[in-house]
Amino acid sequence: MKSAVKELIKGYIQKAEGKLGVARRLFASGDYEDAVSRAYYAVYHATQALLLTEGQRAETHRGAITLFSLLFVKTGKFNKNLGKFLANLKDDRESGDYEVFSYIERETAETALKEAEEFLEESKIYLKKIDLMD
Repeated sequence: MKSAVKELIKGYIQKAEGKLGVARRLFASGDYEDAVSRAYYAVYHATQALLLTEGQRAETHRGAITLFSLLFVKTGKFNKNLGKFLANLKDDRESGDYEVFSYIERETAETALKEAEEFLEESKIYLKKIDLMD
């Protein structure tokens, strides 16, 4: 794999970690809608890093979900729960970002954070296993 692609993968993971940190701070301040949004973007950036390992890049959010499912869930590289996390986080993020009367409460945001943390951790484990992370 080209070193430029490896650097891009590392950059996506760093961005994902940053978004997760922001999500935690927003959650702590009671800003649940935005915490869910940042948790989703942590997972989205981790997904983009993973897709690069397969020579792919998603152009849309729906595309990221589809490619992750095809390349990582259906192949058994990742548990299907992670595919569900990605899809659910996207739906919750859209609800919080676009709906005037969204119902993102503490419990939903707490679940979003846990799912994002697990997704990111599993992504880093996978990247280490294929020698793309330290």
